[in-house]
Amino acid sequence: MLKLDFSAVPHLTTERLLLRSIDAQDLKAIHQLRSDEAVNIMVGRETPTALSQSREFITKIGDLVENRECLYWVLAFKEENSLIGTISCWNFDIENEIVEIGYEMLPEFRGKGLMKEALKKVIEYTFQRLNAKLITAFPSGVNANSVGLLKALNFQFSNNPYNNKHTNVADIVSYILKK
Repeated sequence: MLKLDFSAVPHLTTERLLLRSIDAQDLKAIHQLRSDEAVNIMVGRETPTALSQSREFITKIGDLVENRECLYWVLAFKEENSLIGTISCWNFDIENEIVEIGYEMLPEFRGKGLMKEALKKVIEYTFQRLNAKLITAFPSGVNANSVGLLKALNFQFSNNPYNNKHTNVADIVSYILKK
């Protein structure tokens, strides 16, 4: 059974990165990340028009973590601690032991292997600590970089929609990784 016994987002580390909880210092970077219109089209998200919307998002994430409805990591270089991307585990299906994973990165940090490095750590955590049996991801099929990243991490395409709650993403596809 899934173990949602976290009371806060655990800090994780990789060779180059610190994965930590989101906080007020991340406001401008979160706003920048969530204002990427190309990404927003692929994830079915409206582009925020004001910094206050990003502040509300940070508060919402804090509430979801507190209620054990998601884990949301900020990716930062160890020596800098500034947000360069995010990864979340959410959409927990306790009965079937399924966790959905989502991720995004600021454009200037893409293509450097950083997300792959971070995802490996989060996948390890999700299987070992949350006790998931299956991790799902639902990228837009036109997002070749995201699909390629999932394939590089041994995710497999699936015709099963699993726990997909995304209704406003064009060409959405299902990828799964079994424990």
